[in-house]
Amino acid sequence: MVTAKIFIYFVFQSTLKMEKEKYLKDIQDIKDMMSKSTQFISLSGLSGILAGIYALIGAYIVNTLLEKNKYDVVIIEGLTFKLIVLTAFVVLVLSLVTAFIMTKQKAKKLGENVWNASSKRLLINFSIPLFTGGIFALLLLRHSVYGLIAPITLIFYGLACLNASKYTLKDVRYLGITEIILGLIAVEFSGYGLYFWVLGFGICHIVYGAVMYFKYDRN
Repeated sequence: MVTAKIFIYFVFQSTLKMEKEKYLKDIQDIKDMMSKSTQFISLSGLSGILAGIYALIGAYIVNTLLEKNKYDVVIIEGLTFKLIVLTAFVVLVLSLVTAFIMTKQKAKKLGENVWNASSKRLLINFSIPLFTGGIFALLLLRHSVYGLIAPITLIFYGLACLNASKYTLKDVRYLGITEIILGLIAVEFSGYGLYFWVLGFGICHIVYGAVMYFKYDRN
């Protein structure tokens, strides 16, 4: 009789433990589903690599323009300056178009709608710091404060990545932190802004894009 009671007790405890584990697993599954529903996971790592390559090409063009006219202040502040701004604009547009096309292709492959609630939140949270930094940089240009343009663009781009990272892959958060750190260092070495641009927008994009590609895109 005692043995039977002990047996029943252990069976009850075992069943209770199994139910508890199942309950915890169900909770974790629910949390995972909620996390996926609020995150946009179709960002393309390859688009990051290409954006980095565009940035390196743009930096080479800018450096060539500066070297060609470095002794002529008038030319630098005139036509050359306009060409530099145009080069930066073209790099930005190419990067955005490439990111959209490749992200759309990846979303289609994953069966995900590229324009959903998660992607909208991602875009809004990314755009606010990005446009704020862009306006700030234009104001600096207007007042001829050229030395702080590179640091400001790096810092605000990093803030944009950091702000948007909670709605997408966590790797974007690390990219944002890296860009912010580079921007802060660039303030101290403001005369080397182009080199920090190369490092931040070129090399960092290629490195993080490659990491994201091998972690997510090849599956």
